[in-house]
Amino acid sequence: MDGLSHTDTKDDIVLIKLIRAGNTQAFKYLFDLFFVPLCRFIRIYVGERQIAEEIALDIFVNVWEKRETLEIKLSWKSYLFQSAKNRSLNYIRDNERFINVADWSFHDKAVNDHTVELRELEFLIQEAICSLPDRVQEIFKKSRIEHLTNKEISKELNTSVKNVEAHITKALKLIKEYLGDTYTYLW
Repeated sequence: MDGLSHTDTKDDIVLIKLIRAGNTQAFKYLFDLFFVPLCRFIRIYVGERQIAEEIALDIFVNVWEKRETLEIKLSWKSYLFQSAKNRSLNYIRDNERFINVADWSFHDKAVNDHTVELRELEFLIQEAICSLPDRVQEIFKKSRIEHLTNKEISKELNTSVKNVEAHITKALKLIKEYLGDTYTYLW
């Protein structure tokens, strides 16, 4: 599977065909490529590393078991991350305690709705960041989470300031695309 890039649609088609045919090397390549990013992504939702790993493993078991009938519409990456999101939300639904809505006052409900909306937006932003290419993600996190200057990042990563700026611009563009038109007011 050397030479396959997870961003190339033709390679995704080849990988789908190989996995459907039961090629374990292709499946291992897919697993090696996406297991760790999926775990990080799932952990945003569930909070625990072990639970995140279990959910990610379950996704891959499902892919292998249903490989002959699996329909990948866009790419492996989008399929796996959508599966991760769905399974994470199912886990939260099945394992968190809920408060009876009848017990809330109107004010508490309004405050909670706002909090839930903010939490969902935070999840979406975290999803968008996790979907960035590794180098872009690394530089973006150093800039926006660690609050390093572009010069500090360039020195730490042994690259030019222009390269850092280009990666941050690319990250913002990809995050904006990921969030779609619903959140254009953020930009």
